Order: sequence, then C-alpha cells, then structure tokens
Amino acid sequence: MTIRPLDILDLPFIHRYRNQALTLDSLRSLTRGNPLGPVGFMSYLNPARHVYSAVSQENGTTLLGGIIHTRDKPFARLYYVAPINELDNPALPELIEDLTNQAGVWGAFHVIADIDQNHLLYPILRQVGFSVYAWQRIWDISNLDKQDNSPGDWINARSIHQTTIQNLYYQIVPPLMHPVEPFEKNANGVICKDDRKCYSLIWSGIYGIVLTPLIHPEVTNVADKLISLFRHIPDKRGRPIYMCVRSYQAWLEPVLEDLGARPSERQAIMVKHLVRFIHDEQTVPSVPSPVSIQPSGYKQINGKK
Repeated sequence: MTIRPLDILDLPFIHRYRNQALTLDSLRSLTRGNPLGPVGFMSYLNPARHVYSAVSQENGTTLLGGIIHTRDKPFARLYYVAPINELDNPALPELIEDLTNQAGVWGAFHVIADIDQNHLLYPILRQVGFSVYAWQRIWDISNLDKQDNSPGDWINARSIHQTTIQNLYYQIVPPLMHPVEPFEKNANGVICKDDRKCYSLIWSGIYGIVLTPLIHPEVTNVADKLISLFRHIPDKRGRPIYMCVRSYQAWLEPVLEDLGARPSERQAIMVKHLVRFIHDEQTVPSVPSPVSIQPSGYKQINGKK
C-alpha cells in the first residue's frame, strides 16, 4: 500500500469522489459545504490554515483523506475521508494514521473528529486511538423566524465582555473538554445584555450559519432568548441556520423541540491525543513554596512516543 500527499495529478479522483466524501468537521461542512467542492478547496488558499490531503492506493482502489489545522491552535480536525463506499477498506486505518501524524508535524496536541454514533467509521476511529469526549446534536432552527414573541436581548460581544464570557465558559464546559475546546477569545459571538448568562459563537459561511451556545441552567425564558438570538443574526440571506448543542447543554434540546427545531442524529466528538516523550532536559521557572509540580514526560507529538 502506498500513502502519499495529494497532488495535481489526483484531480480526476477529486472529481470522481466529489459527492462521495464523508465530512468529519460538522461546523465546516454546514457552513462551507462539500470538502471536495470548490468552496472546500479554497481552504488551501488561506495562509492562516494548514490543510493536508493524502491518497492511499492499493489493488486498484484509491482512498482520499484530509486534515485541517488553524495556525497557533492546539488542535487539528479530521476534514474528510472518501469514498463513502470504501469505509470498510482495510487500508483506511493507516490513511487516518498518516493524517494524524501530519497534525503532529504542525504542532497540534489533539485531533478532533465528529461522527454519527452509529456510523461505520465510528469503530475504526476508536481502533486508531480516538476516544469519545462529548456528544452533540445539530438542530435546524431555520423556522424560528416564525416566532414573534421575542425581545431584542442580544448584543455583539466586545472586549469588555471577555471576563464574563470566560467565567461562563468555565462554569459550563467540563474540564475534560478545555484542552480540546479552548476558550475562543477573538471569535465572533453575541451575549445576552440582560443577565450576561447567555453567550453564543456564530460561525457563518456561504452555505449556512451555525450557533454554538453557552447558556447557564439558571437562565429563565430560554425559548424567548433563543428566538431573540435567531433574530439577532445579521445578513441571513436565506441561508439555513443551525444550533450545535453539546451533551453538557443537553437540557436545551426539549426547548428547541418545543420551538419546532429539527434535530440531526447524535454525533460523537472524538479526540486523539498526540504526544511524544521528552528526551532532553529542559529548565522550568521556579515555583513558589508550598506549590509543587509533578514533572511531565510528554509533549506534543509527531506520531511517536
């Protein structure tokens, strides 16, 4: 079996598989569309991102896979594998290993993938070292504009709100998720102006808009606030609107169901940690007494311990 980087001579495979790619980054898929389509391939032109695609060929069968990483982020994301009718191919695990090794070269500490819990690829990802860290469900909330009982509760988040939002993040997001889902300081988001216990990131692209909320369980009139959040989104241009609800915010799902939102299948958020053993001694700053630090023998990986 041969695994190599994608090159210009592989364009026929891209064309052949353009409608047979399984996307493993739900938010990117909903906002940017098919990873093998024209918009998906524009990611290669963005200097702020690393994008790598690999080709596996054996016995006349060709597999494609991709991974994407934003510079200075501690994690990369599996982008896609193709074709979907070859997901039981025995060469697929080695292709995924090659993609995750590339993430280590970029300096990522983790690789993340979203996959439906009953999908054929789920056990394969577990086989190559991925573990479930949380669950999520994508809700289509495009019909919330039919509601008319919501005041204008939301404002665009600014730098003065960062402390409030960060406190909300640490109250809601479990510590297990902090390394793989770090707090986004400069992301496009909105905050509820009344009690400051509601915040949402807004991810937008040519094909859709995705909201990822952080709403404290103490908040009242949640349905009205969600409708108001929907109305606050500027420049919808007829694009579908989605809300990504993680398992640690699952109490929002009955509210969305009552509002008439449409759910997708539940997805696992799967994470693979990339580490390598530190062989060289390194100096570290002294720690004030009585604080002590247990030395760590691991660092970001290159696919090797």
